[in-house]
Amino acid sequence: MKILDRYILKAHAGTFFFAFVTIMFVFILSFLTKFLDRLVGKGLDMGIVVEMLLLQSAWMVGFAVPMAVLVSTVMAFGSLTNSSELTVMRSGGISMTRLIAPVLIASLVLSALVERFNNVMMPEANFRANALLSDITRMKPGFGIDRNAFSNVIKGYSIMARKVDNKTGELTDVVLYDRERPEVRIVITAAKGRIEFSSDYRYLIMTLDNGQIHELTLPRMDRYRKMVFTRHRYVFEAMGYGFERSDENGRRRGGRELSAKDLLAVGKEFRFKSRKAESSSVRGLEELKKQVELIRTGSVPVARPGSGVLPVAQPAKAAVLADAMIEDVSSAIAEIDKNRIEYNKYMVEYHKKYSLAFACMVFALVGAPLGVMARRGGFGVGAALSLLFFVMYWVMMIGGEKIAERGLVTPAICVWLPNVILSAAGLFMLFRLTRSVTASSR
Repeated sequence: MKILDRYILKAHAGTFFFAFVTIMFVFILSFLTKFLDRLVGKGLDMGIVVEMLLLQSAWMVGFAVPMAVLVSTVMAFGSLTNSSELTVMRSGGISMTRLIAPVLIASLVLSALVERFNNVMMPEANFRANALLSDITRMKPGFGIDRNAFSNVIKGYSIMARKVDNKTGELTDVVLYDRERPEVRIVITAAKGRIEFSSDYRYLIMTLDNGQIHELTLPRMDRYRKMVFTRHRYVFEAMGYGFERSDENGRRRGGRELSAKDLLAVGKEFRFKSRKAESSSVRGLEELKKQVELIRTGSVPVARPGSGVLPVAQPAKAAVLADAMIEDVSSAIAEIDKNRIEYNKYMVEYHKKYSLAFACMVFALVGAPLGVMARRGGFGVGAALSLLFFVMYWVMMIGGEKIAERGLVTPAICVWLPNVILSAAGLFMLFRLTRSVTASSR
């Protein structure tokens, strides 16, 4: 059986490497299409461009390997079936499960290697890529801003410009959303603007000309303010400009720049902050309930914390006190939501490091029966089926991330559910295939 195992694995090897190279080429081409006009012809050395490309290719490997496993498995088993080799093997008493076993073992080994890559090499490559990006943005502050699309390059803000001049840093038709204060919705528009760093590169300075500031109080939406300006200046910390610098500067790396161990530590930190804010909000609600009861009964004076006693005979002041307490509770709830969202984001990244690696084995389990069923379609059908299943997997993964970030379902379930669904589909197809063979042999 060892000879048979080697033969089956050899049938996969060539297709796997061909699929891997092809998928990497598509990813790299997509990256160049998006960023080449920003990197080339902007006074940057070609070595910097090549280094950026190599560092960015790290995340591509994590996606390309599972895709290549699916394509190679579908094509290899399809080719073995089309040449009747698989039929001969099965007529000799070898079950379909036994034929798939060496592929599953190889994919399990590959999953372990991808897991190590996702936890060791990829975080460091992502960190170095963002560090290199920061050096480029020192020279070209508008590098991270996309034209006609909102960008989150400034932490806590979303910015869009109709036109971006990477040489001068000038922006045209600017729209800026301020997300720093959850209790207030702020939108800034300006006809023109300019983005540049301070002389010590510690701050990012954005100067806007001829614009308006719109403020709306949430959640009641009872206060609206509009301001018109000729020139307005915003100053941001440069550390928040599209990346987190380094741990030596006291800044935390982003989720994709951390290993699974570090992601767990950061997640615990946000969970502790969330529980602390929950305790504060519970105490605030209890105090508010007491104050409301005192105001309703009118029998006991209302105590203002830290400033003596407020008689109930002054209902207007009592109402002001109640509003203040409501705002405190609302702020605590907003802090809870913020910490919960951050916790979910880090936990999503944590589970993705393992689920994407385990996807190699899942796609091998799906690809084997799929290749046998698509034996007559040739390369075109095999590639189309592989693409279809991977798109389904990717849609479920992205949808699960969004659901997990909103806190509707735990991150573990959302991230691992695509693997569970495709594994069930693979086992079902394998069962149907084995059953049909058994029935035909009778």
